[in-house]
Amino acid sequence: MGRLLAIDYGRKRTGLAVSDPDKIIASPLKTIATNELEAFLREYVSKEEVEAIIIGYPKTMNNQPSGLVKQLEPFINRLRKIFFDIDLHLVDERFTSSIAQKAMIEGGMKKSDRQKKENIDKISASLILQSYMKQIKNYSK
Repeated sequence: MGRLLAIDYGRKRTGLAVSDPDKIIASPLKTIATNELEAFLREYVSKEEVEAIIIGYPKTMNNQPSGLVKQLEPFINRLRKIFFDIDLHLVDERFTSSIAQKAMIEGGMKKSDRQKKENIDKISASLILQSYMKQIKNYSK
């Protein structure tokens, strides 16, 4: 059984999260500079069995793709070619950053740590992954 790997893609930084092999728990992995993302993913997938890649798909409040999609689509297309044998799924990522902020406050994270955008990015990725895992769990019922 492989892990699920979630990506919260950003112009400068990208948050990553992974599931445990049993796909029960979503955990923040790290935040990486977006220009280093492809190389990181190649290395990670060579070391870990990844069953699926889950990508947060940014939409506006009226359910239309956001401006970031213009940068995200070429990345998605490259991933489909590079990791052709790994399922790729898109998940609506609206509100993940604000939910991540709230989770950090409720979790007692210090204000100085909450202000670090890399923390928001990797927690947002774990929220994207949790959302996907909930969808597949509900679908299988």
